[in-house]
Amino acid sequence: MNKATLSAAGVWFGLLCFCASLALSACVTTPDSTGASPAEARAAAQEALARMDGGQSAGGVAQTAPAAVQPSVQAAVRSGARPAWVDSVESVYNKGLYVAAVGHAADRAQAEKNALANLAGIFGQSVQADQKISSVYQEMVKNGAAASWSDSTLLESTVITSASLDNLVGAEIRDVWFDNKSTYYAAAVMDKAKTAQLYNDLIQANQMMIANLVTMDQSEKNSLEGYSRYLFAAVAADMNIHYGNLLRVIDAVPPAGLKKGDEYRLEAANISRTIPVGLAVKNDRAGRVQGAFARALADLGFRSGGTNSRYRVEANIDLSETQFPNPQYQFVRYTLSANFVDAAGGEVLAPYTITDREGHISLTEAENRAITAIERKINAEYAALLSDRLLLRLPGK
Repeated sequence: MNKATLSAAGVWFGLLCFCASLALSACVTTPDSTGASPAEARAAAQEALARMDGGQSAGGVAQTAPAAVQPSVQAAVRSGARPAWVDSVESVYNKGLYVAAVGHAADRAQAEKNALANLAGIFGQSVQADQKISSVYQEMVKNGAAASWSDSTLLESTVITSASLDNLVGAEIRDVWFDNKSTYYAAAVMDKAKTAQLYNDLIQANQMMIANLVTMDQSEKNSLEGYSRYLFAAVAADMNIHYGNLLRVIDAVPPAGLKKGDEYRLEAANISRTIPVGLAVKNDRAGRVQGAFARALADLGFRSGGTNSRYRVEANIDLSETQFPNPQYQFVRYTLSANFVDAAGGEVLAPYTITDREGHISLTEAENRAITAIERKINAEYAALLSDRLLLRLPGK
């Protein structure tokens, strides 16, 4: 078996174990276990991922892991004499080679979950990736956008694998013991050498992807596609910083050349300043809502353009009187419908709708309050919403 095959098998085996533990399945191995074959591990990993995504197998039928795979990765519960690792996990799993922790509970599944949680606790804040960055990264990998920017099957496989792994890649339940009374004990273990290889694979895959994302000519770069590519490069770079921190915790050296995501976000901001965005708001009052959109676009670096701009925000405000039992107040139902469009192809890149009501003793004042409420919502959320939408529309290579 060549080195690439061994690496791929290791990635998929780590994925199988961690995904199954998240699904509260008992995915365990013993120190003397031969483990699943690469094909079996990959099949079981796919089933585990399907259950995480909606409780269904790849064929759409809810089920547990395949019976043919389960026995090869699940160790029998030990009983009898109390094993040494229960009281001192390092007496069995040498700290120079492993990171290990013990968990216990009244049932096996919870004992394994507690063991994994205790293992994560050893890493402290190093395993806490920024939740928004992590979520965007996983979404981009799951929808296939990230894979299309990878240069090899092995790297692509590694990136896809990383989308469904949480913070402890390579964590395994190595042993389970029942005291024949009321308590199960589980040992969660990370093999430092194997884990270091897994994280290095993830980092190298991301580095290759980043290089592909930011390699383009000037006309490609100064476009919304170029803007999106730099934003996703920033996300991948931030994930690499996270993976590098984890490598240092297990006394491993991360690959050279890691950059912070902010370096790519700065370039994305430079790109946005070259892109004019037109604004057209129907039924506005004194340009108040148009002004709110202009401020949100400016926050992202875009400059306001004319009616001939390729990219435009096209919005409409609808105000309608609404009758309520209380005759002392006049109520107005308001709806703002806005689309960020690419006029070249007529594509809506980012739809945006808000609706609510405002009331006052005067109908005119109720309408003014409605416009103020729309302004407030745009100021509070539109820039972030648009940025996220443009990031997630990253095209394939």
